[in-house]
Amino acid sequence: MDARLKSALTKSARAMSNSLPVLAGVVLLVGLTHTLIPKFFYFSKNAVLDSIIGSGLGSVLAGNPLTSYVLGGELVKQGVSLVAVTSFLVAWVTVGLVQLPAEVIMLGRRFAILRNISSFAFSIIVAIITVFILGLL
Repeated sequence: MDARLKSALTKSARAMSNSLPVLAGVVLLVGLTHTLIPKFFYFSKNAVLDSIIGSGLGSVLAGNPLTSYVLGGELVKQGVSLVAVTSFLVAWVTVGLVQLPAEVIMLGRRFAILRNISSFAFSIIVAIITVFILGLL
């Protein structure tokens, strides 16, 4: 076996083993949330309102892209609308209220705040346009 292939397989296996606890945590968190708080508590059937709520929740509960696929799939299985899930996931990855203080220190207050506001707004717009293009709105 080529040394590069062996190295790549080792790194891939290590990355997968490191991500499994995070994925398990996301699935457990979704299950816990579904059990404790009914989905109608958060979301309505209004596409604009659902996208705003989804973006708001995604902004506060920031995460990484790898777990967003699992989380999005679980939310759709639970009956949450696609526009809400899409806006949640876009905001989940792009908006970061949790890491905002570090971003202010590293990149400056004005840039960090403008970036987060524009990412929040675009998460709503992207979700509505995406679902509209898919014809599911």
